[in-house]
Amino acid sequence: MNWDWEKLRDNQQKYEKKQGGSGPGIPRPPQMDELLNKFKGFQFPGVFLVGLILIALFFGSSTFFTVDRNEVGVIQRFGKYNRLAQPGLNFKLPSGIEKVTKVNVKTPETEEFGFNTYGASDKYRTSAATPRQESSLMLTGDLNVAVIPWIVQYRRADPRAYLFNVKNVNSLLRSMSESTMRTVVGDRSINEVISSREEIALAAKEMLQKEMDNYEAGISIVNIEMKKTNVPEPVQASFNEVNQAIQEKEQTIYKAREEYNKAVPLARGEAKRLILDAEGYAIDRVNRAQGDATKFKAVYDAYAQAKEVTKKRMYLEAMLEIIPNLGSKYIIDSDQKNLLPFLNLGTNGSNLVSPDKLLRKGE
Repeated sequence: MNWDWEKLRDNQQKYEKKQGGSGPGIPRPPQMDELLNKFKGFQFPGVFLVGLILIALFFGSSTFFTVDRNEVGVIQRFGKYNRLAQPGLNFKLPSGIEKVTKVNVKTPETEEFGFNTYGASDKYRTSAATPRQESSLMLTGDLNVAVIPWIVQYRRADPRAYLFNVKNVNSLLRSMSESTMRTVVGDRSINEVISSREEIALAAKEMLQKEMDNYEAGISIVNIEMKKTNVPEPVQASFNEVNQAIQEKEQTIYKAREEYNKAVPLARGEAKRLILDAEGYAIDRVNRAQGDATKFKAVYDAYAQAKEVTKKRMYLEAMLEIIPNLGSKYIIDSDQKNLLPFLNLGTNGSNLVSPDKLLRKGE
């Protein structure tokens, strides 16, 4: 649609005349052509000053930068490594000449194998359709298949090596972690894998760190944590039955060892007691024999010093033991015709004479 500018101007003038008959009238709004004419004659003051300000802002934003306390700035000059920038405010040449890449060297990063964490809790879930679950399926040393999820915690210890030595460090880390874990698990049985997770994690950490050092990837392995190890679901029931049988076997062995530990020490104690009794009896017999020998020797020595007295004493002592057991005694002399009582030896022993008295009488 084309505007009739002349007709529009005439109508505007007529409108102003009608309004100007009795009063000051309504002011006419500015027209488009008038505004264009004003702008044509207007010149912006300080154009060069504004340009300088914009250039200064551009160079200032590209030359000054800050590095966080957990980071290190890697500065490249024309794409080549130049230096490291420490935490704080730093300076570099403008963009196009020098470039800075900030690398976190203190905060540990995490790579998960066999599961995906969710939420803030420590729980995890697995899915057989994901590649992460496939990486956790491993063959143990006794040819059993185990599901072994684990976590690798690492940090970027050398930012220069991390950026320039390996093209894709995360891919290398995942591949070497999986290879290392399969190597360590392949040397152990399924029971060792389930019960010795800390030992396996420590061995895998040392081996993985050696591999990353060989590649000079600038990665430091902080920790490897193994989650709950199990067997695949299709063989879970059979595996549980095997474990139950192994537990029953071990329980039977423990009971047998318990009985063994009760019976064997008791038998050993009894045998030791018998040996000690025999040794004591032998010592007693030897001591008694030595005492009898010493007594006999003492008697012999006394006899050697006074043979007649000792002989008479021994005779009387023997008679003292024999005669009371004979009852009434009579001695018949071949020259006499009557009976002569030998002694009136009663059972009460009132008429018995001690050998000492007889000896004294014989003296």
